[in-house]
Amino acid sequence: MTPQEMVERALELSTADGCVVLADERSTANLRFAGNTLTTNGVARSSRLTVISVAGQGVGVVSRAAVRPDQLADVVAAADAAAREARPAEDARELVSGVPASASWDEPVTPTGIDVFTGFAPALGEAFSAAESGGRKLYGFAEHTLTSTFLGSSTGLRLRHDQPTGRLELNAKSSDLKRSAWTGVATRDFSDVDVAALDGGLAQRLDWAKTRVDLPAGRYETLLPPAAVADLMIYMFWSAGARDALDGRSVFSKPGGGTRVGEQLAALPVTLSSDPAAEGVACSPFVTARSSGRESSVFDNGLPLSATDWIREGRLESLRQTRYSAELSGLPVTPAIDNLIMRGPGGGRSLEEMIASTRRGLLVTCLWYIREVDPQTLLLTGLTRDGVYLVEHGEVVGEVNNFRFNESPVDLLGRLSEVGPSSPTLPREWGDYFTRAVMPAIRVPDFNMSTVSQAS
Repeated sequence: MTPQEMVERALELSTADGCVVLADERSTANLRFAGNTLTTNGVARSSRLTVISVAGQGVGVVSRAAVRPDQLADVVAAADAAAREARPAEDARELVSGVPASASWDEPVTPTGIDVFTGFAPALGEAFSAAESGGRKLYGFAEHTLTSTFLGSSTGLRLRHDQPTGRLELNAKSSDLKRSAWTGVATRDFSDVDVAALDGGLAQRLDWAKTRVDLPAGRYETLLPPAAVADLMIYMFWSAGARDALDGRSVFSKPGGGTRVGEQLAALPVTLSSDPAAEGVACSPFVTARSSGRESSVFDNGLPLSATDWIREGRLESLRQTRYSAELSGLPVTPAIDNLIMRGPGGGRSLEEMIASTRRGLLVTCLWYIREVDPQTLLLTGLTRDGVYLVEHGEVVGEVNNFRFNESPVDLLGRLSEVGPSSPTLPREWGDYFTRAVMPAIRVPDFNMSTVSQAS
C-alpha cells in the first residue's frame, strides 16, 4: 500500500468515535569522510504509522515502524482498545476539521538518493585536495533526509508535508592533529553549499591556532557566531512552554502566578520568531503530534500554523501553546513550529566587522555538551570546543584554552551590546534535532567563562 492508502484504510478500520492517522515515509542519503578521504556512503528508507483513536474523552495511541498491510487491522484495533480503556484526557478537544486538503496529497513519494550530492561531491573532492596541500585533514559527514508526512482524520483532514533536511559538518585538523576547527551548514538540497569557502574559513582558524594563549576563567567580552547563538536560542525556545510557565516551573513564570508574556527581556530590540513559510527554512504548516504532553496535544493534529513572534522587539510575546494550555493561560494558541529566526534592529555589522572593532575579547566558534542547571533562571552550562580565539585591537592574535561556561540565554538577552545581520546556520549541539535556524552573530560584554576546561 502507498502511505495514502494506509491512512485511508486505517480510518475505515477504526470503530472509535474519532481517529487521526499519521504515516511517515523517510529516506536518507549520506557521505562520510576522514583524513581527506571518503570512507562510506549509503541510502536508507523507513516508514512509521501512528494511529490515534478517540473514545469519548479517552485517547489511545499506537505507533509502529514498517507496518505491513496485513498488520494494519491489528494496529488500529489496539489503538481503539486503548482509547476505550483510557481515562479522560485533560487536553481532550474536538478533533480539528475544516482545513483544506493538501494539493499534493495523491502524488507519489519521491525519496532522496545519493544523486542529491551530484554537485556537492566533486566540490568536496577539490576541498580534500586543497586541504592536503595545505597540511590539513578534513573529517565529517554530509546527510540529506526527505520525510513525507501524511495526516488523515475522521473529520476529513487530508494533509501532507514533504520536508527536505540537509546538513554538512566539517572538522579540520592540523597534520599533527593538535589543532582543530569546526564549521557546519544546513541546507535543503546541497545546491547552495560552498565547500571551498567553508574549508577556507577552517584554514584561517587553524592558522590563528598556531599561537596559543592561556587565559583564566572570568567574564569576557565575547563574540558568538550564529551557530553558537542558535544553540542557546533553541534551548530557550524548547523551554518556553506555557504549561511550565503557568505552573511556576520555568524562567517564564511570573512571580505570584501567571506568565511573563508582555515583559521586556532584551536590552536591544531583537525579535525571535518562527514561520513555516520562511524562505530557506520552510517547515510543516500544520501541527503533527504523535503524543500528548505539556506542550503538545494529539487533539491539535492538523491545526494550521502561521508566523509567530516569540519575542518581539525585545518583549516576550508568546509561549508554546496547545489549545488546552491556551484556555488555561488566556493567551492565543501558538503551537511549536520547526524553525527559529532571530533578527536584530537592522543595519548591524558582520562578524568580521565586529572582530575589527573589538579592543580585547574572545571569539567563540561553537558550544557543546549544553545542559540545564536551573530551570527557574534557565541557567545553562556547557563547554567551548574547536576554537576559542583572543581578539586584540581588532585582530585575532591566537587560540585560547577551552572553558566551561555558565549562562542563561534569557539573562544574556538582557545584556546584549551588539547584534549583527542574520543568516541561516547549523547549531553544533542541537544539529541532530533542529536544523532550520536563522541567527545573527552577537556581542556580549561579560560572557561568563566559569572555569577553565581541560578539553582539547
